[in-house]
Amino acid sequence: MAEDAEYYGKHGEPRKYDPTFKGPIQNRGCTDIVCCILFGLAIMGYIAVGVLAWSQGDPRKVIYPTDSRGQFCGQAGTPLEKKPLLFYFNIMKCASPMVLLEFQCPTTQMCVEKCPEKFMTLVKAYTNKKDFDYYKNFCKEGVTNTMGIPEILRLGLCPSMLMPSKPFTRRCFPALGQKGGVITVGNISRFDDGSGNMRDAKDLMDGVKNATVVIEARQVVMKIFEDYTQSWYWILIGLVIAMLTSLLFIILLRFLAGIMVWIMIVLVILVIGYGIFHCYMEYASLKGEPGANVTLQDLGFQTDFSVYLQIRQTWLAFMIILAIVEVVIILLLIFLRKRILIAVALIKEASRAIGHVMCSLFFPLFTFILLAIVIAYWAVTAVFLSTSNEPIYKVFNESICEHSRKVCDPANFSSSPMQTQCPDSQCLFAFYGGETVYHKYLIGLQFYNVFLFFWCANFVIGLGQMTLAGAFASYYWAFVKPDDMPAFPVFSSLGRSLRYHTGSLAFGSLILSIVQIIRVLLEYLDHKLKGAQNKFAKFLLCCLKCCFWCLEKFIKFLNRNAYIMVAIYGKNFCTSARDAFFLLMRNMIRVAVLDKVTDFLLFLGKLLIVGLVGVFAFFFFSGRVKAFEDTAPNLHYYWVPILTVVVGSYLIAHGFFSVYAMCVDTLFLCFCEDLERNDGSAARPYYMSSTLHEILWKNMAEDPTPSSAQQQDNEDLQLREQQAKEEDAS
Repeated sequence: MAEDAEYYGKHGEPRKYDPTFKGPIQNRGCTDIVCCILFGLAIMGYIAVGVLAWSQGDPRKVIYPTDSRGQFCGQAGTPLEKKPLLFYFNIMKCASPMVLLEFQCPTTQMCVEKCPEKFMTLVKAYTNKKDFDYYKNFCKEGVTNTMGIPEILRLGLCPSMLMPSKPFTRRCFPALGQKGGVITVGNISRFDDGSGNMRDAKDLMDGVKNATVVIEARQVVMKIFEDYTQSWYWILIGLVIAMLTSLLFIILLRFLAGIMVWIMIVLVILVIGYGIFHCYMEYASLKGEPGANVTLQDLGFQTDFSVYLQIRQTWLAFMIILAIVEVVIILLLIFLRKRILIAVALIKEASRAIGHVMCSLFFPLFTFILLAIVIAYWAVTAVFLSTSNEPIYKVFNESICEHSRKVCDPANFSSSPMQTQCPDSQCLFAFYGGETVYHKYLIGLQFYNVFLFFWCANFVIGLGQMTLAGAFASYYWAFVKPDDMPAFPVFSSLGRSLRYHTGSLAFGSLILSIVQIIRVLLEYLDHKLKGAQNKFAKFLLCCLKCCFWCLEKFIKFLNRNAYIMVAIYGKNFCTSARDAFFLLMRNMIRVAVLDKVTDFLLFLGKLLIVGLVGVFAFFFFSGRVKAFEDTAPNLHYYWVPILTVVVGSYLIAHGFFSVYAMCVDTLFLCFCEDLERNDGSAARPYYMSSTLHEILWKNMAEDPTPSSAQQQDNEDLQLREQQAKEEDAS
């Protein structure tokens, strides 16, 4: 007895029998009010940040190219709507090193309807009315046939020459090629630059290269954005298929739990096995192909990610990763085969509980909608904040000028001293920036946006967990099922959670959000210190990242069980977290061998749905199946919709399977409480079903190394079982 007292002393006192306890407490009060008020103030501040961002930001800055006057090319509802392309007066100016510093070529840029298609100099075009009319499409407004060439060039109204160009990321770049080992532009290796000088086409290379480097990141983003605009409806169809598959799987699991679990295990092994086979076939088919043996390290970073799929090493890496996953899953299934049988029975019991609370299957849709609102608000606010800078104009000149690269105002530049002292200078758009008070706080506002995103997202997830926990707890503690259950257990639980425990949800999600934002900061520091040579700093940062990752996992686990206790007893977050922790510690072995095995089986279900939908998306968007060649959209990167569908499918499957996971966790905690409160006698009967009693009693009987207190619990349980059988016989 002394050993038992010591055991329970370390892990709290077990629950006492209470004849008035009938499940989730109805008469409860508000908990963690201070944190509820703090959360409300934070939400009001978040709304204020959103309003400020929307009033100052302009997302057109990342969608449309900007000309020298700061106007957007191709924007609907403007005079430039039919001019979506940006044309450079002198692309060779982009070869200047200042391009990489200023992020803007020091030459006039204007919006045009289409890129020039032939060589033409201003001098030659001026002598032919038809050619000059064509030439004026690439000149500023105000050019007339009565103006002389020197006047046009002095005012900078027209480029001195045109050359064949092609649109690239909505910009006109010279149509460079190669003929007989010589660089050409429009099939010509030498051209007149408009001033009477003959230039080699290779002189254009530096200008095009610098301009390409400047817009490389923007180019990838724009291509991805265009892919989304081309494939968004197919992505939605893929996500709907994932939702219907998840829902069908959950419904079948409700009625055929045992069969579906084993089918799920076999299908997961087969799907991963097919992935290994497909990777091997791709790896073998590239044997002997030119360039297929290039290593990923030699290839470096490529904006066209389809290039990686033409390398053998990529498919070899995929094959090795899938093979490792396959072996790990098979080994786990072999070593956990006995526990899996018990976990399957526990899932069957969870299916019975869900059968009495069928609306819980559709509750993840409510959580998904709230999460979608939170994510959309964060994303829109982040875009508007990042585009809330003002356009900055700078002086660009041909000759030496003391005002070069200084900030200027295009509205009055023609009458300013800068223009007088530097007659050939121009005031051109350079970039978006600003030094106002608002812009100085942009980083802080973005940080606040990210932190509130974590807090709101964790709050929504916690609300879903507490609501389901309250609904399933009302099922467990109903002595006569379903007569003693509320009419609408999910809605009753949701009402209690929002009315009384918003503060507790805010408290738990705040702690988790603080840890998550610290992890984000550590990742940011790691990115900034990648070039550092201090090995101790790298080691310390790696240790901190590992520690906070573990801390995040622990807090998520603790929060989940704390929300269950809050849903049942209505106490504050700290008290509930302590009670849940001690209850789990008093049943540590049961948690390890039952609860986690069940989570593993449910994870395999998510993996199966993601694998099936992902394979379908791959064959559809990649055009590997001839039946889909004409149906699939024409994309820059077909992996964009595939990854979106895969990630979305996992989130959808996770939402549906979280119902089962929450049901199992709630039943398990209630079972542990039931064992401590009652003894199975007529005066103190168990609330658990006879099936659940048999499942978990068998698990406890098979525990390899029970403590003294646990062993006594097992013996008492066996004695009560024997007494119950004798009473039934009499």
